[in-house]
Amino acid sequence: MPALPVYIASDVHLGAIPPEREHAFLTWLEGTPGSASCVIINGDLFDFWFEYRSGIPRGYDRVLDLLRELVSSGMPVTLMGGNHDWWGGRYLRDEIGVEFLQEPVTRVLAGHRTLVAHGDGLGAGDLGYRILKLVLRGSLTRWAFAQLGPGLGGRLAGGVSKTEHRWGAPSPGDIARSRVLEGWAMRTLSERPELDLVVLGHTHIPRLLEVAPGRWYVNAGDWVHHGTYLVLERGRDPHLVTWGA
Repeated sequence: MPALPVYIASDVHLGAIPPEREHAFLTWLEGTPGSASCVIINGDLFDFWFEYRSGIPRGYDRVLDLLRELVSSGMPVTLMGGNHDWWGGRYLRDEIGVEFLQEPVTRVLAGHRTLVAHGDGLGAGDLGYRILKLVLRGSLTRWAFAQLGPGLGGRLAGGVSKTEHRWGAPSPGDIARSRVLEGWAMRTLSERPELDLVVLGHTHIPRLLEVAPGRWYVNAGDWVHHGTYLVLERGRDPHLVTWGA
């Protein structure tokens, strides 16, 4: 029998999306056993995630139970840390059993040598965010945020998230950022001839671009608005699928 494909999704933002969008994503995730060989969520599965000593953010029981069931059934699940959930760690790895990565990774997926990265802070511009990123991911900031506790920390994160502003069509800012990441991906493919694919997220805009024969830049889009995911199969070009289409 042919090998099952690899599924890659990104930017789900659970905790900030409408219930119908969350239901659609969880239904898709429930259907991956038997149809996919592994699942990769390329950043921002959660709109906010932080592992406090006293607990984890509330409201994620359904997806955490489902992820635990998938891993227990033998399905490999990888979560890439995004700009909303980079602070994941031991709980996701040890209690849920997923592979949680905080840096880009290069792997052979369904025969395609693929660089997978969330995409925040990559490419030209975004200098202010790159500086903020260094501060937010520093050990001192992480310690200070841990002192707030789940209640206050969650309210603070929700106040700065702004995910609700991305429920509709992409904004001019989203489109501009998408073009920057596309340029970064094309340069990366040029500089790294061993790569077949560069797969990003972050922009919430699906993109499938063949840069050269057999070499692609792909953005899996999001589940906030588009409900798209990437399918990789051995011997076939990558393709994007819209849930329910």
